[in-house]
Amino acid sequence: MDTAIFFRVWRFIRIPLGIILIFFIGLVIYRMPVVIEKQKTEEAVLRIHAQKITLDDVMGTKLPPEPNRELNDSTIEGIDANQNGIRDDVELAIFKLYPDSARIRAAELQYAMALEMEMMSNVFNSKTLVAVLQEKSRASLCVTNTGLKVSLADNNETINKAFAITDARKLEVENLVFNTDERRSKRQEIREKYMTSYGDIVGPECDINPTSLPN
Repeated sequence: MDTAIFFRVWRFIRIPLGIILIFFIGLVIYRMPVVIEKQKTEEAVLRIHAQKITLDDVMGTKLPPEPNRELNDSTIEGIDANQNGIRDDVELAIFKLYPDSARIRAAELQYAMALEMEMMSNVFNSKTLVAVLQEKSRASLCVTNTGLKVSLADNNETINKAFAITDARKLEVENLVFNTDERRSKRQEIREKYMTSYGDIVGPECDINPTSLPN
């Protein structure tokens, strides 16, 4: 008797249950790309914020050889033989510009790393671009800290001179990093595609505390 009742009930509910199951499977399949994209984004943002220059980078412990210019400029990424996140030609140029100042090298290398991340494959949506731009803001402030020390008590000429020095340092790094039409276009393309509003992150501006460096 119980078995007969069960089969009658089953015949009645099996179609609705089947529809519900199909709907659930469809929902899972539909949501899967979204979940994967979210996880991929979170991992990329963590990698971006985790990428820092090291003391070895600043002191030139593992400087790369001079790259072949034609080969280096044949791709957006260029050559990074020592794999520290800074293109070799940019890294070597900063060392040539500031052989006697580890503090300026540290700030400019950090700025270069952040700028280069704007063109790389780890920027694929607005959240990853924001993470890169936040690191760029940190690095920009770090470069600013390498300038003359001024206060509101100083006159405008002194303040403007201090900012002009650090603005020039940022510009020279930007010119080194975005040295081809392809690299400039790639940066512009990414910004136009993914740019959104964002805020800066809390924390120290410099990857390496300038006061810990000898000069």
